[in-house]
Amino acid sequence: MLDVCVIGAGWAGLTAAAQLKSAGLEVLVVEKARGPGGRCSTRRQAGFAFDHGAQYFTARSPDFKLAVESWQRLGLVAAWEPTLTVFGDRPARAGVAPNARLVAQPGMNAVLKHVGAGLDCRFSSRVEQLVRQRGGWSIQLEPSETLLHARVMLMTAPPWQAAQLLRGQSDLAERVAAVPMNPSWALMLGYDQPIDSGFDAAFDNEGPLAWLARNSSKPGRSGEAWLVHADARWSTRYLETSAEHAAGVLLSAFHKRVPAAAAQTPSLISAHRWRYALAPEPLELDYLQDAEAGLVLAGDWCAGNRIEGAWTSGRAAAMQIVQWLT
Repeated sequence: MLDVCVIGAGWAGLTAAAQLKSAGLEVLVVEKARGPGGRCSTRRQAGFAFDHGAQYFTARSPDFKLAVESWQRLGLVAAWEPTLTVFGDRPARAGVAPNARLVAQPGMNAVLKHVGAGLDCRFSSRVEQLVRQRGGWSIQLEPSETLLHARVMLMTAPPWQAAQLLRGQSDLAERVAAVPMNPSWALMLGYDQPIDSGFDAAFDNEGPLAWLARNSSKPGRSGEAWLVHADARWSTRYLETSAEHAAGVLLSAFHKRVPAAAAQTPSLISAHRWRYALAPEPLELDYLQDAEAGLVLAGDWCAGNRIEGAWTSGRAAAMQIVQWLT
């Protein structure tokens, strides 16, 4: 019988798991991907590396700033100072520009690899079924058909996925099912020669693109690697299109913003769909709980879309679970 089973090895899940372990609890992290990161995963292909999810993060609260400073001392985090440009009018809800844009190095998953190295993590394992039982939870995994048992469940999966697993097991299923998430198509482009773009990163407010970045301008990176994110409206409209179609449309839009790129044929072109990328209206709660069931739900969709929001959510969720179990 585990004390806690954590579903998801992103920022919320691994932050919570590390804190739970430090409190002396027996914790297992289950993750369907091959490694940690969630939307901070780094794609490496054909000699290129792409942060194809989260692009950078900020540190605003005193507690998160202290954590960032510790990662900086380990060489895991550095400031990124890109030459920025903006296409179109700045949205009214854009907020205040950060004092510093931070990135993990050599990839955005570096901090989570460091945190996960000290935890019991089971990767490439998908939760097939959850059953609430007397005194805890039964968790069936794919593909091994392993059956786990835990006193408390901490779920950090996207809301819709969490709702499907919890349906019939907790009243929280209906609440999280109502939390909308916007998708995002990401385009990864690798070039053999540098591109004279005039900028390292750009916000695009005119669609279909939302963000363009020379990934290789970040500390610890190399090569001419570009990352393009489509905006939420275009991504929603073409959610079920093929990766090839998405890549073609977004490449054309990229050429309009970076005409110099049209003179080269990318040596690598790949599109990735993030079906659950960002919550347009986060709950502004640290976490959700069902104390009777021994269940906590956490993630950036709770406490804000930033990496700091996911970290804050995971940390607060762990404190609640420690209070329950100790």
